Amino acid sequence: MTRVAAIDCGTNSIRLLVADADPATGELTDLDRRMTIVRLGQGVDRTGRLAPEALERTFAACREYAEVIKGHGAERLRFVATSASRDAENRDDFVRGVLDILGVEPEVISGDQEAEFSFTGATRELAGRDHLDKPYLVVDIGGGSTEFVVGDDRVRAARSVDVGCVRMTERHLVRDGAVTDPPTEEQVAAMRADIEAALDLAGETVPLREARTLVGLAGSVTTVSAIAQELPEYDSAAIHHSRISHDRVREITDWLLRSTHAERAAVPSMHPGRVDVIGAGALVLLAIMERTGAREVVVSEHDILDGIGWSLA
Repeated sequence: MTRVAAIDCGTNSIRLLVADADPATGELTDLDRRMTIVRLGQGVDRTGRLAPEALERTFAACREYAEVIKGHGAERLRFVATSASRDAENRDDFVRGVLDILGVEPEVISGDQEAEFSFTGATRELAGRDHLDKPYLVVDIGGGSTEFVVGDDRVRAARSVDVGCVRMTERHLVRDGAVTDPPTEEQVAAMRADIEAALDLAGETVPLREARTLVGLAGSVTTVSAIAQELPEYDSAAIHHSRISHDRVREITDWLLRSTHAERAAVPSMHPGRVDVIGAGALVLLAIMERTGAREVVVSEHDILDGIGWSLA
């Protein structure tokens, strides 16, 4: 057994996993798994820089996580940073802050590395489960980017494209500094066109239609699952390995893009930090299902965070 700590810092959220890894059995036993919405990518698509207030929110979460890691006595720690910090001109400020707080330098990984971690985390436990056929297409819909990975026992092809729930919201749904409530048909159409262009790019590298099972990761997908199940609160156990049909995803996406902020915020399983960006995230998922012809998506709570944990084992 090796006690590991993994941190995944994305565009919208920062997440921590402390777990015992047993390479002999292929099991990760969670000791602590938590997520904080920090919106590190606030304004990056427009300014090319990480905002001071976004950095401070992220550093505050890092201080909290440092105490958790110390309390559990983790032997190894890896901090992986993804889309927002990869794109920012002032990412050195981010690197220095994390190093001061946690004692490790964040690895600003490439989209391909991000995809491999996501695939490992999502599929390691799927073998032989519920007649899920290979190859898998794993899609990790983040805040700034979406990763596409096709593979069976290993990655065959991967591509990261710059569409995510935060980036699409800021690019298409914000007017005069506020999210349009609800968005106009023209805004949704422009966002959809952007997503379709990104799918064209992904399809140049990843054979999207060859996969037999679509596996969806990250907060946009898990929130759609919670809504589909009408959960009274966010419940990871109910969401993990749930399946959502294409028709249900379309119904939920249509409602999210017609609803107001107050209506979305009233959904009991909705994290407050996702209220304004969930419509864009759901539209990315729907477009992927339509492009691939997937009749359902298998939802996984295990993703890049678990892949990072395994890389330490």
